[in-house]
Amino acid sequence: MAARSAVSRGLFHEAVRSVLGSWPVLQIAVENCFGGPYVQEKAEWMVGAVDQYFHTNSDLEQYEVEETLQAIMNDEFDTVVEDGSLPLIAQLLCTLHSQCQRGDTAAVQQKITQLSQKKYNVKANVQEVKAKEDEEESSDGDEEAMECETSINTSSAVVSVSSTSEAGGHSGDLQEPEQEADGWTVVRRKKK
Repeated sequence: MAARSAVSRGLFHEAVRSVLGSWPVLQIAVENCFGGPYVQEKAEWMVGAVDQYFHTNSDLEQYEVEETLQAIMNDEFDTVVEDGSLPLIAQLLCTLHSQCQRGDTAAVQQKITQLSQKKYNVKANVQEVKAKEDEEESSDGDEEAMECETSINTSSAVVSVSSTSEAGGHSGDLQEPEQEADGWTVVRRKKK
C-alpha cells in the first residue's frame, strides 16, 4: 500500500505539472513576467504547492481548489482569472487526484500524455500604459520590473490574448483583457 501511495503521489505531481503547464492564463503570466522577475520559479513553486495542498487536505471540494488557485494567481502573479478556466482546472485536478488515490494510473497517464500533446500557442501583446499609479510607485518597484526579461511594469500592463490549440479547433475563448483601475489585468471569456 505504501509503495502504491508513493507511486500515485509522484504521478499526481506529474499530473499537476501537466495541468498547470497547459493552463493558458498561467502561461501568459509566466511569459510576461506578471508578479516579478522570478516568475518561472513561482510557477515551479506553484506545482509543488498545489501537490502539497492535495496531499495534506483530504476530501477537497472543487470550490476549495478554485479558491486556492485564485489566491495563488492573485498573490504570486498579480492576476485575476475571469476567463472561466478556473473551475475547469480545479475540476481536472480533483479528478486526477481521485484517480491517483484509486490507483487508476492508466487514466492519469493518458491525461498527462493528452495534456502534453495539447500545446497552446499563447500570444500576448503587452503594451505599457501610463497611469497615475506609475508616478506614485517607488524606485524599488521600477527596478524589479527592469529585472524582468520583458522590462514591463506589471501594474501597468494591458494584455491582448489569443489562445489556439495546435491540435486544432480551439480558438478565441478569451476576450481582450481589460485594465482595472487598481492596476490588475483581468482576463475574461468572450461573450457569444
